[in-house]
Amino acid sequence: MRILITGASGLLGLNLALEIASMPGISEKHQVFGLVHSHPLHTTAFTVLQGDLLAPGTAERLFEETQPDWVINCAALAIVDACETDPVRARQLNTELPAQLAALVARGGARLLHVSTDAIFDGMRGEYTEEDAPHPLSVYGQTKLEGERAAAEANPDTLIARVNFYGWSLSGKRSLSEFFFNNLKEGRQLKGFTDVYFCPLLVNDLAVLFMSMIEKKLCGIYHTVSSECISKFDFGAALAREFGLDENLIAPTSLSEAGLKAARSTNLTLLSNKLAETLGQATPGIAPGLKRYHRLYQQGYPEKIRQLLIP
Repeated sequence: MRILITGASGLLGLNLALEIASMPGISEKHQVFGLVHSHPLHTTAFTVLQGDLLAPGTAERLFEETQPDWVINCAALAIVDACETDPVRARQLNTELPAQLAALVARGGARLLHVSTDAIFDGMRGEYTEEDAPHPLSVYGQTKLEGERAAAEANPDTLIARVNFYGWSLSGKRSLSEFFFNNLKEGRQLKGFTDVYFCPLLVNDLAVLFMSMIEKKLCGIYHTVSSECISKFDFGAALAREFGLDENLIAPTSLSEAGLKAARSTNLTLLSNKLAETLGQATPGIAPGLKRYHRLYQQGYPEKIRQLLIP
């Protein structure tokens, strides 16, 4: 199987490519390609390709070169406030690109796993299922929702995974876990929202789930998040305890006090029962994910990732 991952220098795409390529037996059975745009990488773990998917002809050339069986689309404008500032680019990356990829995949006989987000919901009640009606509050959420719909319309066999994840990134500053870790490690005081709830999944565990979903040739929408949900304040405290850091440095605060540009949903708890029933097991919980996150740190994984970036 030939697997093409777009957005392969981002937090999600890079970890997916590395994790999938390192799975036992994967290298013998599958070939992994990772497309990067402005952050060239040097690695032997997977085949690195470079190009701008918004440039005319790039996607077509990429498909011709790689002849993928599956495409995992991680390319997106995922910085919520940046989407408010530049809604045109947000729509290009989050809505129009998924539709283009879905159409190309359909013509070539491949399959698409399109990565979406929990931010398509307004967070008024939480515990959302795949059947609940979305109501995004931000440009990011709206363009991602439109991307889901456009991809499914272009190719009804599209697999859509709504996610919320954390992990070690190329810059060391892209995930909520890194925000808590970096500040706590330096002994700096910081704030954590007590009224924002989510179901965060370690990105490395997400890669394992994605491969299981691909192997089962799933299609349609699946909530691909942790089986447990937590407030962002409690997530930071749990991370502090796992790493032996001072959780008292985290001050409880409310979302209303943050002064963020884009509106955020407060209760983005998603139910992953549909996926659990399909795969025959629950998605990972909070504590096992944080333990593995810590173990990766002890193994030097964050530094290994940073060394992949070509200056």
